[in-house]
Amino acid sequence: MAAAVSPHDYFIREIEKNDGAVLKLKQCYLGDVGCVVWDAAIVLAKYLECKQFRDPSSGLDLWSGRRVLELGAGTGAVGLMAASLGAQTTVTDLEELQTLLALNIEENRELITTGSITAKVLRWGEDVSDFLPSPDYILMADCIYYEQSTVPLVETLKRLSGPQTCVICCYEQRTEGVNPRVQQRFFELLRQDFSCEKIPLSKQDPEFRSADIHILHIRRKA
Repeated sequence: MAAAVSPHDYFIREIEKNDGAVLKLKQCYLGDVGCVVWDAAIVLAKYLECKQFRDPSSGLDLWSGRRVLELGAGTGAVGLMAASLGAQTTVTDLEELQTLLALNIEENRELITTGSITAKVLRWGEDVSDFLPSPDYILMADCIYYEQSTVPLVETLKRLSGPQTCVICCYEQRTEGVNPRVQQRFFELLRQDFSCEKIPLSKQDPEFRSADIHILHIRRKA
């Protein structure tokens, strides 16, 4: 569990939106991996602003009114971006991340004008009834890193996903330690019930993208 922190333990990471507004994310020197904004979270957040999520005739964001759930939200960067684009967003993580999520939601409240955002506790592999019916989108950035959480994460995706749900997964391809094995195992389990479409770099944000960071659209098999 993350240690208690004071205001002096936080430092700010900014993400500039395409409209010039700036998301300000408090990060923490103390605690687990969820206390910082990882590169994959920035890549995914900026991907949500790409042209395929805009109505070409009106120019409006297609996130408006969509029900979005973020898993392993950490600082809440991705969910806050979705909410600022008009989505009805729920960001989830463990109990020890709720204080940081609440701080970042309050910090960026003025940017959320047509959407909404709520933080809730969700432990992978446990009951998901509070998050049903299934959301339109499930967002997850750099959630594939702990070997013991691989099976619970896949089970949670299965319980949360309906026929129309699109899971957008962004992760960094890592080659050291247990990471390759964990990622391989995750996708082996996932492909038993889901199909995966890799999004090419050409369809991602031209500045915030990387050959080492992958974005997938994941859907339940028919």
